[in-house]
Amino acid sequence: MKKKTRNIFFLFGIAAIILMILTFKVSFAEMWHDIQHTGYWIFAILGMWMFLYWMNTLTWKTIILGSGDCTIPFWKLYKVTISGFALNYATPAGLMGGEPYKIMELTPYIGRERATSSVLLFAMMHIFAHFWYWLTAVVLYLIFVPLDFTMTIILPLIAAFSLGGIYLFVRGYKNGMVVKCIRLVSKLPGCKKWGKRFLETHAKELANIDCQIAQLQGQNKKSFYGSFFLEYIGRILQSFEIFFMLRLVAVQGTPLQLFMYSLIILAFTSLFANLLFFMPLQLGGREGGFAMSVTKMKMIGASGALLTLSQAMTIAVFISIICRVREIVWTSIGMLLMKFGTKVKLKGQQ
Repeated sequence: MKKKTRNIFFLFGIAAIILMILTFKVSFAEMWHDIQHTGYWIFAILGMWMFLYWMNTLTWKTIILGSGDCTIPFWKLYKVTISGFALNYATPAGLMGGEPYKIMELTPYIGRERATSSVLLFAMMHIFAHFWYWLTAVVLYLIFVPLDFTMTIILPLIAAFSLGGIYLFVRGYKNGMVVKCIRLVSKLPGCKKWGKRFLETHAKELANIDCQIAQLQGQNKKSFYGSFFLEYIGRILQSFEIFFMLRLVAVQGTPLQLFMYSLIILAFTSLFANLLFFMPLQLGGREGGFAMSVTKMKMIGASGALLTLSQAMTIAVFISIICRVREIVWTSIGMLLMKFGTKVKLKGQQ
C-alpha cells in the first residue's frame, strides 16, 4: 500500500477515535470510577482480546491457505487484522473502512484477486458465525431464562432472522455472491451507470473472485469448516468479557449460569448493534443493547433477590462503559500498528 493511502486511513481512524471520546455520553469521573471498580480485571479484559484477534487472524490465514500459499508473515497478518477491525469500529457501515485497507495490505503478497476474495470470505465467515451465535442464544434463553410476553414475540423473530441469514450465506457460499451484490447495488438510484461500467470493466476478476468463494465451501471443506469453527468459538469466548463483569457486580449464580447469561447478553447486544450498522462506532446502539438485554435476564443480585429495573440498568451502564473503554484502547492500538512493519518483503528477497 502507498504511504499516502495508509496515512489517509490512519488520519481517518484518529479522527474517529477523537469523535468516539467526544461523543461518549459519560463523564470522565464516572468512567474512571468504573475502571477503578474493575480493578485488575481490566487487564484481563484487554488481554483477552489479544487472543481473540489471534483467532481472527488464524481464521483469515486458514481461508487464504484454502486457495494457495500464504506468503504474508503471521505477525503481519495479525497486525493488519487488528488495524482492520479498528477501522471497522470507526467507520459508518463497518466494512467501508477495514476491508479495503486489508485488501490493499495483502495484495503485494498474494495478488489483488486472492486478497479480495480472502477478505470477502473472512467478512462473510465473521457474519455467518454471528448468525449461528444469535441462533444459539435463542436456544439458551429458552433453557436458562423464564419467558415473558415480550420475549415470546421477540425470540421467534430473532430465530427467523438468523435462519434467513444462514440460508442466504449458504447460497452465497455455493454460487458466489460478489457479482449479484454489485448488480443489486447498481439498481439503487444514482448507481446504475457505475454498476454497469464496473461489471463490464472487471467482469473476469469478479467471476474469479466468485469462483474462489464457491471453492472454499465446495472443494476446500477443511478450510471452510476450520475457519467457521474458529470464528464461532471466538464469539463464544468473547462472552468471558461479560462474565468477568457480572462477577464484579456480584450477580448470583453458578459459573455455568453466569456464563450462559453472558453469552445471551453479548448475543442480543451484538444483534442490536449490528442492526444499527450505519452508525459510526455503533454509538448508542451498543449501550442500548446492553440495557435491553440485561433488564430481560431476571438475574439475582447480591441481596439474593431479583435485580430491580434500576439495578439492572446500573449494571448495563457499567458493562457498556468498560466495553467502550476496551474499544477505545484497541482501536487506538490498531491505528498505531498501521505505522509499524509496513515494508513488504516477499520470500526470496534479501
